[in-house]
Amino acid sequence: MSERRAARTSAKQQAEPVWKRALNSVLMRTPRVQRSAAKPGAVSPQTWVDVAVVSGLILVSALGWMPVFDGPAHLLASVGGLAVGLGVAWCSHRLRLNALTTILMVFIAYFLFGSAFALAGDALWFVLPNLDTVRDLAVGAVFGWTDVVTLAAPVGAPPHLAVLPYVLSCVMGALSGILLLRWLPTRYRTLWRCAVVLLMPLVAFVLPVVLGTREPFFPAARGLVFAVAALVWLGWRRPEGKNISLSEKAGLRRARVVGTAAVALASVVIGGLAASILLPPAESRLVVRDEVQPPFDPEQFASPLSGYRIYTKTLNETDLLSVTGLIPGDRIRLAVMDTYDGHLWNVAGPELSTDGSGLYELSGSTLPRAPLADIVDQRNISIDVGGYSGPWLPTMGVPEVIDLDGLDRERSSGFRYNAATGSAVLIDGVTSKVEYSMRSGVQAVPGDESLVDTPVASVAMPPVENVPDIVVAQAKEYAGAAESPIEQLRAIESALVTNGYLSHGRETDAASSRAGHGADRMEELFTRTQLIGDEEQYASAMALMARSFGYPARVVMGFAPKTIIEGSPTTVTGDDVTAWVEVPFEGVGWIPFFPTPDETEIPQEQNPKPQSEPQPQVRQPPRSEKRPDDLLTDSEIDDKKDEDDENAFALPGWAIAIISTAGGLLLLYFVPFVVIALIKRRRVKRRRLAGQPHARASGAWDEFLDRHSELGYEVPTRTRAGVIDALSEQRGTDAAATATLDRIAFDTDAAVFANGEAADETIDELWTHTDEQSRLSARAVSWWRRQLSRFRVSRARRARKRPKASRRKDER
Repeated sequence: MSERRAARTSAKQQAEPVWKRALNSVLMRTPRVQRSAAKPGAVSPQTWVDVAVVSGLILVSALGWMPVFDGPAHLLASVGGLAVGLGVAWCSHRLRLNALTTILMVFIAYFLFGSAFALAGDALWFVLPNLDTVRDLAVGAVFGWTDVVTLAAPVGAPPHLAVLPYVLSCVMGALSGILLLRWLPTRYRTLWRCAVVLLMPLVAFVLPVVLGTREPFFPAARGLVFAVAALVWLGWRRPEGKNISLSEKAGLRRARVVGTAAVALASVVIGGLAASILLPPAESRLVVRDEVQPPFDPEQFASPLSGYRIYTKTLNETDLLSVTGLIPGDRIRLAVMDTYDGHLWNVAGPELSTDGSGLYELSGSTLPRAPLADIVDQRNISIDVGGYSGPWLPTMGVPEVIDLDGLDRERSSGFRYNAATGSAVLIDGVTSKVEYSMRSGVQAVPGDESLVDTPVASVAMPPVENVPDIVVAQAKEYAGAAESPIEQLRAIESALVTNGYLSHGRETDAASSRAGHGADRMEELFTRTQLIGDEEQYASAMALMARSFGYPARVVMGFAPKTIIEGSPTTVTGDDVTAWVEVPFEGVGWIPFFPTPDETEIPQEQNPKPQSEPQPQVRQPPRSEKRPDDLLTDSEIDDKKDEDDENAFALPGWAIAIISTAGGLLLLYFVPFVVIALIKRRRVKRRRLAGQPHARASGAWDEFLDRHSELGYEVPTRTRAGVIDALSEQRGTDAAATATLDRIAFDTDAAVFANGEAADETIDELWTHTDEQSRLSARAVSWWRRQLSRFRVSRARRARKRPKASRRKDER
């Protein structure tokens, strides 16, 4: 039978025109025909070289995250994510998975290995995922991109930000691996297809530049390495051509070596010169973090200075903090206020922020360097929070490193730090039983003699408005003939300390003192017979006076413990609260001023008490046990905070909608996919385990027809030889593949119609050949037809049995 089939094929080919035979001979040498004989899932050495080159380019791109993250710790996440992505791509190629199954595998591998590579410190035994790491992996993939542009570099917290390089490398590795393993080898190796693969490393290179800082990590060196490696790879990946002799190939390879070397040398020379001459200044670079407004607005909290009297009256004997590491003279910084609207000193929000006020940004354990700070000493401070509560996190000096391990994960994710003011905030609030530590620098405070010729630093500050005229007039009067900024500021400070009296407005104080620091209170301070107030009024007044001279002054609120024993914990109470003024000097930093007087004994003649006059006795009405209804007011309980706490970790509505839609689509896909796959598996199992050998052979042929029918091939109701003719024509196979198909039909006929039963080895070999040819037929159709075939269940129409007389004739 095979001889007749070969003779018929040869006669048909001889009858074809010459041009058609030539075209077929060319097509038979194309990679598509060579691919049909390749082992499914195999990877050529050239492809492994491609994977190595593209992986190296992605790792070079990952180095761009160095200025953003705290040291090279992110490299483990980048390398691990790349390995996970490439592993998924290899499995997808090896198992011939479809797109949705590959995406599902990416998600599973991302969560399975993400704890070990990106969050090893929080993982169980540094490897296994837990609820915290799974949550951080999910939050980091969704919100990490927005958080990193509002985060002060270098970053280190919240934990989900470490996921950003991992998820980027994982996605880039998976996409690049699929293109290199499944897309590029199945197409003609044209240069533009190789260039498409380079888009993945290029995206990985650009993202750290845009989302990073103004000071990139060795941009010229990394750019040259990237460009040279990409050009060399493209040169070697260029096709050699078809039908060329061995001598021509050798010459072409020599020319390729010389050309690649020349291109690489020219890239280094020209690129190096261009980088040194045309490199734009840092301030002209587009950095997303400079264009995005941080979401945190400190104006959502009340002015810290407005609650000053709470500490002096209510919390004056309450142990607020226990601080270790202080030495006599140290002060604890709570909040810095730099804008005034006539009612309150407050912390400038994002709309009013300037270089001098700064922004409260997400920060890691290593804090950004404070501008205008001349550090001369360091302190290691540990703070245990007792009765203190509020959003402002107490700090000391100029914090450089802060360790929030004593805070739970949810609260530490709300940490913000303002490098310009050296103050920090916890959005969810600081509460009791919170412990944290820090390493802080101590600002140098030179003597006034060295500051006489030093100008005030040129620092832009938020505006002050509605300043009373008497404050400006008193500032000029207090400054007198002083000329230099330090002399004028010291003169104002000295006048307030000398002429003023201290009173917190408590019952035990010698004179009453109204709380507040609005315009009316400032006017009252200077219009009364004596200056009476406390740190709230005096610090506010001096800052407004300094601003009237154009000096960038700000008000700082904090604590000044009265008793500090070096080496022992210091207890801070509400009575230690204080406020002072800071003004920056060029090349020195922010210099503190303390305008509050210590004198509390106010002269009585300045505040005479009115003589009491006898009043006629008036009979009092009888006492009523029941209060009138008009004196009762309804109280409303604000449960908004409780609702916010309950929904603190709730996903936004758009995220829930996306997840629900995606989950529904996945269910619509996977439910029928699994059901149909089980049906097909049962069909194959029934046919392969049939009782008789001829039934198993017939089952192999029926499975062969079913798979082709599900792939969209037209399977005619003919004899097996006729079916092979039709399928060969539709597949466009060459002579070798057609001979293989003819052999399958012949072996099936021999096993079904032979007198004796075929051997089990012959049946198993028949099943192997039909499975392999079915896979090759699937590779010859489009991706869409392969996906549709997974949802089709066909029942083969058996090939017509030949008449017994014909079978006997063949047997004879």
